[in-house]
Amino acid sequence: MSLRKNRLSDSSLEVTDFCLGTMTWGQQNTEGEGHAQIDWALANGINFIDTAEMYPVPPQKETQGRTEAIVGSWLGKNRGKRDKIVLASKIAGPGRREWIRNGETHVNRKTIPWAIDDSLKRLQTDYIDLYQIHWPERYVPGFGSWQYDPSKEREAVPILEQVEGMAAAIKSGRIRAYGLSNESAYGLCEFVRVARENNLPAPVSVQNGYSLVARMFDGDQAEASRRLNVPLLAYSPLGMGQLTGKYRGGALPPEARMVKLKPFGERYMRPRTFAAVEEYARVADKHGIPMAGMALAFVRSRFFTASTIVGATSVAQLEESLANFDLALSPEALADLEAVNQAWPSPSGQ
Repeated sequence: MSLRKNRLSDSSLEVTDFCLGTMTWGQQNTEGEGHAQIDWALANGINFIDTAEMYPVPPQKETQGRTEAIVGSWLGKNRGKRDKIVLASKIAGPGRREWIRNGETHVNRKTIPWAIDDSLKRLQTDYIDLYQIHWPERYVPGFGSWQYDPSKEREAVPILEQVEGMAAAIKSGRIRAYGLSNESAYGLCEFVRVARENNLPAPVSVQNGYSLVARMFDGDQAEASRRLNVPLLAYSPLGMGQLTGKYRGGALPPEARMVKLKPFGERYMRPRTFAAVEEYARVADKHGIPMAGMALAFVRSRFFTASTIVGATSVAQLEESLANFDLALSPEALADLEAVNQAWPSPSGQ
């Protein structure tokens, strides 16, 4: 297995194109299981770990911060390995989790350093390599919704203030670079424009959902990503398990995340998504390749993807994903995938 390293924009961060996702740790996974996954990642040449102050999922006041704490307890025991890891975390935005910071969830000059300090304590480290805005400060449709509705606009912190907050954190040494997440093409362009016009650091990455059943990034976001040199960190490349085939034929495995944690991931359980998955399964069968491997290979092959974030509840699942990561898709297979996309475009609405 040969992993590639990609530089995030013009930063000094070089990340493997396989990233270890952590959002189940502290809910579906124990501390020991999380530590075992980090050990496995490093042993297999993976240097990139992604977490967030909001994790684990589904977000709850009682569990918030546990995932960072699990990463932190590993770092506390392995201080000599901190420089082997590119560690990414995120600040939660407003409108979804009002119990974070006692309801002070706007992304502004007060909350950015506050959230970073809290994360650093949980992570038991002096710095975060990549610090991301988990979802936009302003209203943006997302998480399965894609139609923009002006009536949902809300008062928002100016982008300049957010950029200034990130710039101050970089200058202080507490973060090395910052990125965006669940962001639109407009937002990506505005962040870069505001940063450049004010001679401040621009975002170096954008983390959005992307898979065979979630291809909204293919349009104006892909153009903005390429022209601005802000690559994608693709999350949910397996459509929260849909593209492994585990839900085919109406199956509802009791241990599966979207069965145990309803209604989390609802967008991946829509009838259109099930229909599209059946068509993608036929493509995999036709070309004699595993569907999950095909799905990962597709995301990895996109020109805008710097890293694919793969989370799992077991090391065995991670090993299976990594084993398929080198899969090369033939032109014929890619054409068949595009035909399914034309018939069932982005059925999860993301």
